[in-house]
Amino acid sequence: MKKLLIATLSVALSGGVFAGHHEAGESNKGVIIGTVFSDDGTPNPLVAGNTEKQQIWVDYIQAHNDRDLEKIADINADDWEGYVPDGSVIKGNATHIEWLKDWFSSSDNPKWEVKWMIANDGTNAEGVTETWLTTGNDITFNDSDGNQVTEHHVHDIQFVGNEIRRINVYSRLSPKE
Repeated sequence: MKKLLIATLSVALSGGVFAGHHEAGESNKGVIIGTVFSDDGTPNPLVAGNTEKQQIWVDYIQAHNDRDLEKIADINADDWEGYVPDGSVIKGNATHIEWLKDWFSSSDNPKWEVKWMIANDGTNAEGVTETWLTTGNDITFNDSDGNQVTEHHVHDIQFVGNEIRRINVYSRLSPKE
Protein backbone atom coordinates (compact mmCIF):
# COMPACT_ATOMS: atom_id res chain seq x y z
CA MET A 1 0.00 0.00 0.00
CA LYS A 2 2.84 2.39 0.87
CA LYS A 3 4.47 1.71 -2.53
CA LEU A 4 1.14 2.45 -4.27
CA LEU A 5 0.81 5.75 -2.40
CA ILE A 6 4.39 6.73 -3.24
CA ALA A 7 3.88 5.81 -6.91
CA THR A 8 0.61 7.80 -7.05
CA LEU A 9 2.20 10.86 -5.46
CA SER A 10 5.20 10.56 -7.80
CA VAL A 11 2.92 10.63 -10.85
CA ALA A 12 0.92 13.56 -9.47
CA LEU A 13 4.03 15.51 -8.51
CA SER A 14 5.71 14.84 -11.86
CA GLY A 15 3.00 16.98 -13.46
CA GLY A 16 4.03 19.78 -11.11
CA VAL A 17 7.69 19.29 -12.00
CA PHE A 18 6.82 19.41 -15.70
CA ALA A 19 4.79 22.57 -15.09
CA GLY A 20 7.77 24.12 -13.32
CA HIS A 21 9.81 24.06 -16.53
CA HIS A 22 7.80 26.91 -18.06
CA GLU A 23 9.55 30.20 -18.56
CA ALA A 24 9.09 32.81 -15.84
CA GLY A 25 5.71 34.49 -16.12
CA GLU A 26 4.08 31.68 -18.10
CA SER A 27 0.91 30.12 -16.75
CA ASN A 28 0.61 26.48 -15.69
CA LYS A 29 -3.12 26.56 -16.50
CA GLY A 30 -2.74 24.24 -19.49
CA VAL A 31 -1.01 21.36 -17.69
CA ILE A 32 -3.63 18.66 -17.24
CA ILE A 33 -2.99 16.55 -14.13
CA GLY A 34 -6.26 14.63 -13.95
CA THR A 35 -10.03 14.76 -14.39
CA VAL A 36 -12.87 16.26 -12.38
CA PHE A 37 -16.39 14.96 -13.04
CA SER A 38 -19.44 17.25 -13.06
CA ASP A 39 -22.55 16.15 -11.17
CA ASP A 40 -23.91 14.73 -14.44
CA GLY A 41 -20.74 12.65 -14.96
CA THR A 42 -19.20 14.91 -17.61
CA PRO A 43 -15.39 14.75 -17.41
CA ASN A 44 -13.51 18.05 -17.28
CA PRO A 45 -9.75 18.53 -17.12
CA LEU A 46 -8.15 19.02 -13.73
CA VAL A 47 -5.16 21.29 -14.23
CA ALA A 48 -2.10 22.31 -12.23
CA GLY A 49 -3.12 25.14 -9.94
CA ASN A 50 -1.51 28.23 -8.50
CA THR A 51 0.95 27.23 -5.78
CA GLU A 52 0.70 30.69 -4.16
CA LYS A 53 -2.27 29.37 -2.13
CA GLN A 54 0.09 26.96 -0.34
CA GLN A 55 1.46 29.70 1.92
CA ILE A 56 -2.08 30.59 2.98
CA TRP A 57 -2.55 26.98 4.08
CA VAL A 58 0.78 26.90 5.94
CA ASP A 59 -0.22 30.13 7.74
CA TYR A 60 -3.67 28.68 8.49
CA ILE A 61 -2.19 25.53 10.03
CA GLN A 62 0.24 27.64 12.09
CA ALA A 63 -2.72 29.70 13.33
CA HIS A 64 -4.35 26.43 14.47
CA ASN A 65 -1.15 25.38 16.27
CA ASP A 66 -0.99 28.84 17.90
CA ARG A 67 -4.75 28.75 18.75
CA ASP A 68 -5.03 32.09 16.91
CA LEU A 69 -8.77 32.13 16.29
CA GLU A 70 -8.67 35.69 14.96
CA LYS A 71 -6.21 34.78 12.20
CA ILE A 72 -8.20 31.64 11.33
CA ALA A 73 -11.37 33.76 11.08
CA ASP A 74 -9.54 36.28 8.86
CA ILE A 75 -8.52 33.53 6.42
CA ASN A 76 -11.98 31.90 6.36
CA ALA A 77 -14.66 33.13 3.98
CA ASP A 78 -17.87 34.23 5.74
CA ASP A 79 -19.69 31.28 4.13
CA TRP A 80 -16.96 28.80 5.19
CA GLU A 81 -17.94 25.12 5.24
CA GLY A 82 -16.14 22.19 6.85
CA TYR A 83 -16.87 18.50 6.32
CA VAL A 84 -15.13 16.49 9.05
CA PRO A 85 -14.41 12.74 9.19
CA ASP A 86 -17.23 11.92 11.64
CA GLY A 87 -19.80 13.13 9.10
CA SER A 88 -20.44 16.48 10.80
CA VAL A 89 -20.83 19.61 8.73
CA ILE A 90 -19.83 23.01 10.09
CA LYS A 91 -21.26 26.00 8.23
CA GLY A 92 -20.24 29.61 8.60
CA ASN A 93 -17.08 31.32 9.78
CA ALA A 94 -18.50 32.26 13.19
CA THR A 95 -19.75 28.69 13.77
CA HIS A 96 -16.34 27.31 12.83
CA ILE A 97 -14.57 29.61 15.30
CA GLU A 98 -16.96 28.59 18.11
CA TRP A 99 -16.45 24.91 17.22
CA LEU A 100 -12.65 25.37 17.33
CA LYS A 101 -12.85 27.28 20.63
CA ASP A 102 -14.77 24.36 22.20
CA TRP A 103 -12.52 21.74 20.62
CA PHE A 104 -9.27 23.47 21.64
CA SER A 105 -10.48 23.71 25.24
CA SER A 106 -11.43 20.02 25.37
CA SER A 107 -8.51 18.55 23.35
CA ASP A 108 -5.10 17.69 24.69
CA ASN A 109 -2.70 19.91 22.77
CA PRO A 110 -3.36 19.04 19.10
CA LYS A 111 -0.54 20.03 16.72
CA TRP A 112 -0.55 19.81 12.95
CA GLU A 113 2.32 19.35 10.53
CA VAL A 114 1.95 19.89 6.79
CA LYS A 115 3.54 17.00 4.89
CA TRP A 116 2.64 17.72 1.22
CA MET A 117 0.44 19.94 -0.99
CA ILE A 118 -0.90 19.77 -4.56
CA ALA A 119 -2.54 22.84 -6.14
CA ASN A 120 -5.24 22.16 -8.72
CA ASP A 121 -8.04 23.91 -10.57
CA GLY A 122 -11.13 22.33 -12.09
CA THR A 123 -14.37 23.35 -13.74
CA ASN A 124 -17.60 22.83 -11.79
CA ALA A 125 -21.03 21.94 -13.24
CA GLU A 126 -21.71 25.63 -14.01
CA GLY A 127 -18.50 25.91 -16.02
CA VAL A 128 -16.76 28.03 -13.37
CA THR A 129 -13.13 27.28 -12.53
CA GLU A 130 -12.64 26.40 -8.86
CA THR A 131 -9.28 26.69 -7.07
CA TRP A 132 -8.35 23.81 -4.75
CA LEU A 133 -5.37 22.74 -2.70
CA THR A 134 -5.11 19.10 -1.62
CA THR A 135 -2.83 18.58 1.38
CA GLY A 136 -1.50 15.81 3.55
CA ASN A 137 -1.16 16.77 7.21
CA ASP A 138 -0.38 14.89 10.41
CA ILE A 139 -2.14 15.82 13.63
CA THR A 140 -0.70 14.65 16.94
CA PHE A 141 -2.54 14.84 20.28
CA ASN A 142 -2.94 12.92 23.52
CA ASP A 143 -5.93 10.61 23.88
CA SER A 144 -8.05 10.31 27.04
CA ASP A 145 -5.49 7.87 28.53
CA GLY A 146 -2.60 10.27 27.93
CA ASN A 147 -1.17 8.27 25.01
CA GLN A 148 0.18 10.20 22.05
CA VAL A 149 -1.88 9.58 18.91
CA THR A 150 -1.09 10.61 15.35
CA GLU A 151 -3.71 10.81 12.63
CA HIS A 152 -2.99 11.33 8.95
CA HIS A 153 -5.38 13.84 7.37
CA VAL A 154 -6.00 14.76 3.77
CA HIS A 155 -7.62 18.17 3.42
CA ASP A 156 -9.26 19.31 0.19
CA ILE A 157 -9.39 23.08 0.49
CA GLN A 158 -11.42 25.29 -1.83
CA PHE A 159 -10.24 28.88 -2.17
CA VAL A 160 -12.23 31.87 -3.32
CA GLY A 161 -9.68 34.62 -3.84
CA ASN A 162 -7.33 34.32 -0.87
CA GLU A 163 -10.00 33.02 1.51
CA ILE A 164 -10.78 29.42 2.39
CA ARG A 165 -14.37 28.64 1.40
CA ARG A 166 -14.57 24.89 2.06
CA ILE A 167 -12.52 22.12 3.64
CA ASN A 168 -13.18 18.39 3.25
CA VAL A 169 -11.22 16.39 5.84
CA TYR A 170 -10.39 12.70 5.45
CA SER A 171 -8.63 10.91 8.30
CA ARG A 172 -6.97 7.66 9.34
CA LEU A 173 -4.96 6.68 12.37
CA SER A 174 -1.24 6.24 12.01
CA PRO A 175 -0.43 2.53 11.74
CA LYS A 176 0.82 0.84 14.88
CA GLU A 177 4.13 -0.92 14.36
